[in-house]
This record gives sequence, C-alpha cells and structure tokens, in this order.
Amino acid sequence: MELEIDVKVTSSDLYDYLLYHTYTGFSGMLGTLVGVFLIMAFLATKYIIYLIAGIVLIAYMPCSLFLKAKQQVINNPVFKESLHYKMTEDGISVSQGENEETQSWESCVKAVSTGRSIILYTSRTTASIFPKRDLGEKKEALIQAISTHMPPQKVKIRF
Repeated sequence: MELEIDVKVTSSDLYDYLLYHTYTGFSGMLGTLVGVFLIMAFLATKYIIYLIAGIVLIAYMPCSLFLKAKQQVINNPVFKESLHYKMTEDGISVSQGENEETQSWESCVKAVSTGRSIILYTSRTTASIFPKRDLGEKKEALIQAISTHMPPQKVKIRF
C-alpha cells in the first residue's frame, strides 16, 4: 500500500482544526459552559455585567482562534507551499521542498474528521490536516489507510 497526497492548508482549514481541537478539550468546553451560566445569571438577576461577561466568554475563543489561524498562515513558511504526504506500511512521511519528516503509524495519537478536513494527530497538540477539497477520490483511500494502521478506538472519522 502506498498513497500520495498533496495538500495546501489555508487559514480556514487551520481555523477548522483549531476550533475542533479547542472545543473538544476541557478548556473550550469549560469556557462555553461558564459563558452560558453567566447569561443564565443575567436572565435571573437582570445584572447587565453577567450578560456582557457571558457574551465575551463565548465569543472570545472563536474570534481569537480565527485571528491566530490567519496569523499562523501569514507568518509560518510551512503554509506557503503544498505539503506532500506519502502513506506506506511503515508510516507517514511529509515533505516540502528539501525537508522531509517520517512518523510511524504506532506513534499517531488519533484520527478524526470535521466537516472540512480529516485530522491525523501526530501528538496531543500537533496534527496533519487533510482538507477534503484536496483529497478528491483519494479520500476513501486515506480513510482506509488510517483505519488499517491505527487501532479502531483511535479513529473517529465520519464519512
């Protein structure tokens, strides 16, 4: 089995990843929950400060992640060119220009999907992002490669 894919990660792809990563984690859920409680406190007490604090808490994270994604794409040279991925029986290699990195399947943490991308976590905080628009007919082959080489409990990909 060998699968090769070229992807170009845009700021909207990175934003999609950051939203998923943040809101499936503890801090994202806690911030939203506190924001909702503050809005509920406003409804019960009519203290406007609760409403303002609740809206700020709920709106802050998506806005800051949007700006972070834009800045990263502008400032990080990795996002300037396409990334070339090669999946083999041994693992995944990613190259761009002269640089190449390889990672074994065993070291992959998890694989998930969002509406826009398939995300392969290579550590708790880093991931390879495969925008679905770049996958075309290779989407099913990518899902098959991931599902074949990773334990089922680590793969949460919806079609």
